[in-house]
Amino acid sequence: MAAFDPELSLTRLLDPAVLADPYPLYARLRHEAPVYFDPFLHTWVVTRYADVLKVLLTFSADRTPSPEQLSAMGMSAIGPIAQVMVKQMLFLDPPAHTRLRSLAAAVFSPRRVKVLEEHIRSIAEDLIDKILTRGRMNVMSDIAEPLPAIVTAELLGVPVEDHDQLKEWSKDFAEMLGNYQHNPNRIPKVLKSTEEMTKYFKAQIARQKDHPQDGLIQCLLSAEISGDRLSEDEVIANTIVTMVGGQETTTNLIGNGILTLLRNPKEKERLMSDYSLIPSAVEELLRYESPSQQTGRIAPDDVVIGGQQIKKGQAIIAVMASGNRDAERFQEPDNLDIARTDNRHLAFGWAAHFCFGAPLARLEGQIMLETMLHRLPQLELECQELKWRENLGLRGLNSLDVKFATDELAAQQA
Repeated sequence: MAAFDPELSLTRLLDPAVLADPYPLYARLRHEAPVYFDPFLHTWVVTRYADVLKVLLTFSADRTPSPEQLSAMGMSAIGPIAQVMVKQMLFLDPPAHTRLRSLAAAVFSPRRVKVLEEHIRSIAEDLIDKILTRGRMNVMSDIAEPLPAIVTAELLGVPVEDHDQLKEWSKDFAEMLGNYQHNPNRIPKVLKSTEEMTKYFKAQIARQKDHPQDGLIQCLLSAEISGDRLSEDEVIANTIVTMVGGQETTTNLIGNGILTLLRNPKEKERLMSDYSLIPSAVEELLRYESPSQQTGRIAPDDVVIGGQQIKKGQAIIAVMASGNRDAERFQEPDNLDIARTDNRHLAFGWAAHFCFGAPLARLEGQIMLETMLHRLPQLELECQELKWRENLGLRGLNSLDVKFATDELAAQQA
């Protein structure tokens, strides 16, 4: 096992300066310790594309401690959160994972997502209309958060007017999905949100039993596999993880994407001169500033990766964002190229746990990006100190202030 160097620990992401730009740390890990045991985190860390891919393909996702295990470790306070997480497909292996995923994925099929295209475009246009005469906006609160929150509410089959509350719950629960550090100050808020979400979706289930509503909840409620139906707890748990995943990935794709384009004005102008590059631009933005930076897995057997012996049952963090900057896989990986063609990035994971909401996230990202660039061609960054969310696995901004000039604004000021 390689000697421990504190400068290579992923705990350095707790430093706001490193969190703001984690890519030099990832580069050092790839070059100096691509498969590395981090004693602060009690886990292995892999950072090269090929190794990350191997972990995603072959390691177990069943990594959430049960409430009983947490109690034995003196962490019974977060038992109610674990009670939800152990039933979520994100933390299950086949066949349990396959059973749940096949049901949920039907709601996010490419065919169904395609039907939503014009509706999503209408939502995007309405959001731009609301800020058009201001001359400035916060990309996160005005655009990146409400768009996926509204779409997700509709796909779940819950009242769209609840989308602001769904977003707040999503942010809180994402603390458990995206962070490996134990910050006891955050636990009460996450617990409160988990309890509120559970109560909310119990009420939605009761309502939909009498008044069915097209969407994920109804799909999960009515599903039957070999005579087996999902329990109410399973429906609630997987509605929650789908809601969170459907919002966090797209919100951060939009926010990170706009920031990246404004920091790379030549690529922004290139895109505005050829909107046919929008799909490839979104894939490049996903690779370059991945909304999902890393994920945890468990070794199913003794295995050797990168010359390191990993024992059965040991934890491992696969850093997808590092793999996406690996020069052994991508040419000039630290350069943004919106026309990149060979771009099999890891932003949505891989294999059985590939994000089934990827078609929807891509479509929302493409539509919002095109709408903003078309209607706000003079978009510029405001002077500000960027603050990244203290979520080490899900990369996104707290806020992003921009300014712009439009014909409508000029007419108002005349």
